Amino acid sequence: MPRIPQPDLSALDAARARQLQLTKPAGSLGKLETIACQLASLQGREIPLPLSPAITVFAGDHGVCAEGVSAFPQAVTGAMVANFVHGGAAISVLARVNQARLEVVDAGVASDLGGLPIIHAKVRAGSGNLRHEPAMSREEAQQALNVGRDAARRAIAEGATLLIAGDMGIGNTTPSAALICRLGGHAPALVVGRGTGVDDAALAVKCQVVSDALARVAAQELDGVALLAELGGLEIAAMAGFYLEGAAQGIPLLLDGFISTAAALAARAINPDLTPWLLASHCSQETGHQLALATLGLTPLIDLGFRLGEGSGAAAAIPLLQQAIALHAGMATFAEAGVAGKA
Repeated sequence: MPRIPQPDLSALDAARARQLQLTKPAGSLGKLETIACQLASLQGREIPLPLSPAITVFAGDHGVCAEGVSAFPQAVTGAMVANFVHGGAAISVLARVNQARLEVVDAGVASDLGGLPIIHAKVRAGSGNLRHEPAMSREEAQQALNVGRDAARRAIAEGATLLIAGDMGIGNTTPSAALICRLGGHAPALVVGRGTGVDDAALAVKCQVVSDALARVAAQELDGVALLAELGGLEIAAMAGFYLEGAAQGIPLLLDGFISTAAALAARAINPDLTPWLLASHCSQETGHQLALATLGLTPLIDLGFRLGEGSGAAAAIPLLQQAIALHAGMATFAEAGVAGKA
């Protein structure tokens, strides 16, 4: 397993010292000050460079859809991948406006996407029904992790200095909820949400499905890879691999919502050294996302009521990160401006 570096604490100290000299009351820019200093530590520079973001959307289908846990049919996954390619999805628009590299990866879509100009890395055509069986074998989970690692390497090779993983997979809030419950020690009722907008009856079924999946593996000692195999999904495992490789190469990781946070928890179970490289973009409306972020020790930058996935919440937060860096780099110090500092 590649070693994950630690943040540069000397750069962090230097950035914090600079913040105290900028022409403003200390702390008056709130989270933008914190994020500028964190990016300084991750880049190893007192003044971090502007970010070059890359968004990779991982797609996969889920056998647990057979339990009626989604308001949409499984075929929507493949149709939405086509929409990404044609530029009509929310993440397509947000990538364009943020000048972000966008790549779409088929990690396990059930339908044949062979005619689309995407990365074809299908491990298998959809996962198993995690209520009754493992979502995938350990070997398949490892393959999916490697799909994500390869995607991170491609993005970094093209100059990415910020990585965002998006998801597309009808039914994927169910495995994500199962992972969050298992890794955070939370009850399903606190984590399972409406996903694509299921009604009360389907929500009750979904909660029972997650409870049954957790009970199926309750007596097992499972490492991070085994957890992904039992309770995850192909695109979720690929996202975890994407995060692990990005951190190993010293690239900050901007989390999106419920699915990406579940993937980050799984990645942390594989290698806890990943944690300092994680930034939380937003708090999703999906039940349990705040709990998942708290499990990681993260505070989101924004709360806009998003619950879309695709990487959309993270993409919407990119301008705030760029502004944090610009303020940190461009504001005058008290000495430069000839302004008296705090007595």
